Amino acid sequence: MDGGYRSPFDPRPLLKRLESEDGRDPIWNELWDELHHQGDVGEASFAAVPHIARICRDRGLLDWNVYAIVSIIELARGQGRNPDVPDWLKNDYFNAIRDLSKNGLSELPGAQDPELVLAILSVIAIEKGLRTHARFLVSYSDDEMLEMYPDGVG
Repeated sequence: MDGGYRSPFDPRPLLKRLESEDGRDPIWNELWDELHHQGDVGEASFAAVPHIARICRDRGLLDWNVYAIVSIIELARGQGRNPDVPDWLKNDYFNAIRDLSKNGLSELPGAQDPELVLAILSVIAIEKGLRTHARFLVSYSDDEMLEMYPDGVG
């Protein structure tokens, strides 16, 4: 399966490390780099999503990376030269997004980090069919939003 670089990538070793190691920043850096590169995703990116959602649930990971990477992968699906989710994976892939959205809803009241809150809201928006809103939530900082709407949105 291809990853974000459109070359073969096996995410399993990194996912196993994510599942078992505590120092996760280097793992996340590699996952981000390999699963999404300059807007490109591949089958390996989609295949990683159910595992990322499962690891989040099983380990109780409250990490913006979990929600943001799933949002970014899903929002890249079918865009440009990006493929759609393969038929053999669709059920697990879309169930993972739904389950991650439910997990995010339960974690949202206690979430304090703004990046985490926005990433959770992005997954929830995707699950509810609000892809444009999801893209704004996960893609733009407060400063970038203020540049687009200098007088605010209220």
